Amino acid sequence: MAKLRHIAIAVNDLESASKFYQETFEMEVAGETESPIASGVYLTDGTVCLALLNYKTDEAAGLERGKEYVGVHHFGFWCDDLDEQGKLIEANGGRFFMDLPLAKDSLYYEAKYRDPDGVIFDISENGWVGAAK
Repeated sequence: MAKLRHIAIAVNDLESASKFYQETFEMEVAGETESPIASGVYLTDGTVCLALLNYKTDEAAGLERGKEYVGVHHFGFWCDDLDEQGKLIEANGGRFFMDLPLAKDSLYYEAKYRDPDGVIFDISENGWVGAAK
């Protein structure tokens, strides 16, 4: 059974946003990222990974939003089997969007999809830093 364990928010100022969530909700920094797609800080409450992301390109953010978009960007489900979950997604009207990172053997590999309304979400077998299955 897939579990919601990841929420990503696109932000303009990583430091300010991170400080807000740490001081307001006692979240802890679980990690950071610097990739060709985005710079980011991963926060955790012990169960869920809250990713604060500053996207570098319009394509990475999704062309309909662009890199200047601020707000909830996507969410992620920790699942047991990527292939089976992907088949269920597509059978129910979802469509594949992109792999991240491209190497599927990466520790934090996730497959990105869009639901029938275009909402972006991830599935992962390994979860996210700071998340607990």
